Amino acid sequence: MDTLSLLILIPLVTALGVLVSKKDQTIKLVALAGSILQLGFSVWLTLFYVGLRNAGISGMFLMQNSIEWFAPLHIYFRSGVDGISLSMILLTAFVVVGGILVSWRIEKQVKEFFFLLIFLSLGAYGFFISTDLFMMFFFLEIAVIPKYLLIGIWGSGKKDYSAMKLALMLMGGSALVFLGIVGMYYAAGVYGSAPTWDLQALSQIKLPIEIQRVLYILIFTGFGIFTAMFPFHTWAPDGHSSAPTAASMFLAGISMKLGGYGCLRVATYLLPDAAQELSWIFIILASIAIIYGAFATMMQKDLKYMNAYSSVSHCGFVILGIAMLTKTAITGAVIQMVSHGVMTALFFATIGMIYDRAHTRQADELGGVLKQIPFIGTTFIIVGLCSLGLPGFSGFVSEMTVFVGSWEHPGVWYKVATILACASIVVTAVYILRAVGLAIWGTIKNKEFEQLKDARWNERLATVLLVVGILIIGLCPFWITKLVDSDSLIIFNKLISVASLAH
Repeated sequence: MDTLSLLILIPLVTALGVLVSKKDQTIKLVALAGSILQLGFSVWLTLFYVGLRNAGISGMFLMQNSIEWFAPLHIYFRSGVDGISLSMILLTAFVVVGGILVSWRIEKQVKEFFFLLIFLSLGAYGFFISTDLFMMFFFLEIAVIPKYLLIGIWGSGKKDYSAMKLALMLMGGSALVFLGIVGMYYAAGVYGSAPTWDLQALSQIKLPIEIQRVLYILIFTGFGIFTAMFPFHTWAPDGHSSAPTAASMFLAGISMKLGGYGCLRVATYLLPDAAQELSWIFIILASIAIIYGAFATMMQKDLKYMNAYSSVSHCGFVILGIAMLTKTAITGAVIQMVSHGVMTALFFATIGMIYDRAHTRQADELGGVLKQIPFIGTTFIIVGLCSLGLPGFSGFVSEMTVFVGSWEHPGVWYKVATILACASIVVTAVYILRAVGLAIWGTIKNKEFEQLKDARWNERLATVLLVVGILIIGLCPFWITKLVDSDSLIIFNKLISVASLAH
């Protein structure tokens, strides 16, 4: 068995262990043990990868493996990792442990709940290590149905409507992705030596620009739907608001990153001519998402809706960085995916803790709860400061890298888009500081809240873990920059070579 297969095997064994466990406490312990093991393995895998690179091992992907799955259609389970995929794997591992911990008091259908959470993580790990387009799509699909069930069964509010809307829109995105990768498969048979799903083989095939245009729009839009790209973002606010806390953490922290990763790894890298010609479309959509998401967030009083619309805005930075096509912007987009994943997972966890105690998410109904729940309140303030981009936190590093990289793109329009993105920081500061002022600071508005209890042991562990994730990026950004920089350069060099040939 190759090393990377353990990223699939550990959550698979954990999920099976959850199914055979009978007591609720045993189920939770098995899920937690498996997620901690996965986090430890992900950290070790990253250190091992860095050691291989430092030893001079080259190539786009390391630790590659290929197992034939369905020969008539040339489908193989091909796996490999680079710095970009490893950063996504680390993000997944952190969020999974946090999600398991904050779900410790789940009492309804415990076995099914934790099984679905673990199964979601399996899909994410498989997606990030796959270097075969069919297998990437396979693992992408694995993550859709569990989301529907988690919201439909354990959700709140308009959960049936929200679950159905999310599932249908994500399946629509999947359909566009599937059309695009099938088109690439058959185009490889015409313009290459044989039809193939192999990502590395496809990167060596020069497709006509007419074909690239169609495939690029299909694939980028399809993956963009997963990352709540405007105007296909409407599933995110409803889905997040109705989802249980852990599902919200998974949706925003992990699932939305599948889309950004696909936009970069598949659409931009494999279709560079079309990316050079058509990326302006997605720069416009990203700019709208950033500004619209920020102002929409400012109008919200429900803390979950606030974080959901904020995610639309922050994920706009991911699309903007990818579509700008500069090395620095691409690096910034990857760091933004990791930063936003950890930050928004912590935000949803904190909101869930507040709702679990106060039974309301309305900021103007809370007020002054910092004294009663100082740990939770302080966490809310910390993650809010990260969201508005305060130096020392991951949000500052990621957003500034995107801004600098975007400004490097020549042309007046690209400068305008960068300025608009930068301006959103002001709006973000307004809604974050207002939310903190209404919900956390001041005098307590409801006398019943004077009896609120602060975070439990499991919630404290989840919080500390995710805060550490925010700080190790914000205070020590060199490690993640070094991890993804060389792989961003590979993508950038391919884009540059295409531009040079065009001129």
